Amino acid sequence: MESFRLALRLGADGLESDVWITSDGVAVLDHDGAVGGRLRRRPIGACTRSELPDHIPGLAELFSAIGAGVDLSLDIKDPAAAAEVVACARDVGAEDRLWLCHPDRELVASWRELSPKVHLVESTRVKHMDGSFERHVAASAALGIEVINLHHSEWSGGHIALVHRFGMLAFGWDAQFDRILAELLDSGIDGVFSDHVDRMLTALARL
Repeated sequence: MESFRLALRLGADGLESDVWITSDGVAVLDHDGAVGGRLRRRPIGACTRSELPDHIPGLAELFSAIGAGVDLSLDIKDPAAAAEVVACARDVGAEDRLWLCHPDRELVASWRELSPKVHLVESTRVKHMDGSFERHVAASAALGIEVINLHHSEWSGGHIALVHRFGMLAFGWDAQFDRILAELLDSGIDGVFSDHVDRMLTALARL
């Protein structure tokens, strides 16, 4: 939880995490999705909330700490977590600041039934796209996807312009270095994911 607070203190205007659902229906934030020692690893989905270590926060706990005024991008690692994620956001009035991410665009599009306000993000790779880049983006737009999220190395000015032409946003992840951040911003990217808040703010200040 402290890492989220630190990012906000440093000036980040959004947070990102992976979300899982426990066996008793609690949405929690963790990268690995498993707990325990090397020889006794258990998936989070097989654990109750009370069985998880203290360093794994619940989504409701995060919302309690940050409120509804921060954009929150969540990689839905367990699709069963989606409904609870939206419910947690709705409880604090943060649905319109919630970005739901997953590589399966049809699954992502189905989450529109959970809320008319949340943002739908397809996190994919070019090699996984169906046909040409343009054909794939057009099909995603038709499904109601709002954002294409790619590794930073797969974006070009042309790709970003094409995504914009379909009324969508372009996000880039793993943007860890000054040069990469500057190139993405110069190309017209709409959002970046990085571990370095200071570098993101410096890149923005140079625009």
